[in-house]
Amino acid sequence: MIDLRSDTVTRPTPGMRQAMATAEVGDDVYGDDPTVNHLERRVADLLGMEAALYVPSGTMSNQIALRVHCQPGDEFLIEAESHVLRYEQAAYAQFFGLSAWPVTTADQVLTPELLAPHVRPQSIHAPCTRLISLEQTHNRGGGSVIPYDSIERVCQWAREQGLVRHLDGARLWNAAVATGISPADWAQHFDTVSVCFSKGLGAPVGSALCGPRTVIERARRVRKALGGGMRQAGLLAAGALYALENHVERLAEDHANAKRLAAAIAATDGLALDPPHVDTNIVIFSVDEKLGTAAEFVSRLAELGVAVNANGPQKVRAVTHLDVSTEQIDEACSIIAGVMSHESVGSR
Repeated sequence: MIDLRSDTVTRPTPGMRQAMATAEVGDDVYGDDPTVNHLERRVADLLGMEAALYVPSGTMSNQIALRVHCQPGDEFLIEAESHVLRYEQAAYAQFFGLSAWPVTTADQVLTPELLAPHVRPQSIHAPCTRLISLEQTHNRGGGSVIPYDSIERVCQWAREQGLVRHLDGARLWNAAVATGISPADWAQHFDTVSVCFSKGLGAPVGSALCGPRTVIERARRVRKALGGGMRQAGLLAAGALYALENHVERLAEDHANAKRLAAAIAATDGLALDPPHVDTNIVIFSVDEKLGTAAEFVSRLAELGVAVNANGPQKVRAVTHLDVSTEQIDEACSIIAGVMSHESVGSR
């Protein structure tokens, strides 16, 4: 199976497995795991921040950030298609009593002009607007890179409004490789940044929340309350460290493969890229309604050995990663073209 469902499906490389097998470990809840401590220092340095906290998932990292910055009853502003809003079960409401105000955009790019009307006035009748949350790269935007100048502008505006700034940077590594702008340069505009090791970097588990030392100390308490305190987690942290040292620059290969796949899709009748450009490793495209649904298309591809995800009634998402070679991408392109050459994807 050529598995393009997500970059989360990657498996540890032999070198990564060896690093994990030989990792020095301790009890991380006590702060005694040297490999976790090394990872936290390393990722904090890469992002130019004081401290970092290793957590099991990006969802937990984002939710911890919302909790340490906001109090129950507070509200945060967020782009309407963001991962925090679409794929994290409204955990901020379930666990912390927070409210989100989604801001709709045409291209996933938030601006002061779009955000300003959503900042609550000081009133006993309204929640307090505390924070804005951005996402880089943008998952549902087709892995799009939010332009640096727009992030700089909106974060400067938020700072002037007294709003805290959080970045869901699950694929920030992809943005850095695609643009040549370092993770630290992206991160400097935010109070906290979440980054993931288990997507494009190929580690089996984990994300990190980075920020000021005092914020990360509070975050550590929230992690424990959520059940995210791990013991001999150095086995996992070693995989993340290996990924940071060996798998960042190779993300450019995934980007090239995604563009290769996108070009084939764009040239196939009945399929259309949506968005029409590919910045990193995510390709989203639509299936002509006359030829069936996205689910029918996905099912047919699976029968032929290509796994992708339906991302809506007519939308499909494919994600390139280190476990898929250029040769496999070419094979997937041929299979997709073959499916679409038939009269119908489904039974219509």
